[in-house]
Amino acid sequence: MLSTLSQCEFSMGKTLLVYDMNLREMENYEKIYKEIECSIAGAHEKIAECKKQILQAKRIRKNRQEYDALAKVIQHHPDRHETLKELESLGKELEHLSHIKESVEDKLELRRKQFHVLLSTIHELQQTLENDEKLSEVEEAQETSMETDSKP
Repeated sequence: MLSTLSQCEFSMGKTLLVYDMNLREMENYEKIYKEIECSIAGAHEKIAECKKQILQAKRIRKNRQEYDALAKVIQHHPDRHETLKELESLGKELEHLSHIKESVEDKLELRRKQFHVLLSTIHELQQTLENDEKLSEVEEAQETSMETDSKP
């Protein structure tokens, strides 16, 4: 019976040791589980951070593309100094052409007045010629009437 009791005690000790080992294993598994959860949470945070970085990189890339497109458009246009020079030159040319226009308009007005005077003079000359013709007709008529009066 002692041997049975001894076997029971041994078996009980063995069971207690297995039980303690199982408890330690459970604690170890829980520790590993928490570490894995922390790793997963860290990975999620890192993924979210990487997504933000990707979005920022996309935005930067888009801005660079827009910048390059605008730079190409700007390169097709002359620089400000050249544009201001051209504007100044065009302004001077416009002023010169305005003076020419005024001079041509003045000359045209003078020619109109001269033409008007010429037409008036022509009209007066025609009137004078018509009056002279009428006067000479009247004189001829008087002469013929005098001649006819003096012949009887």
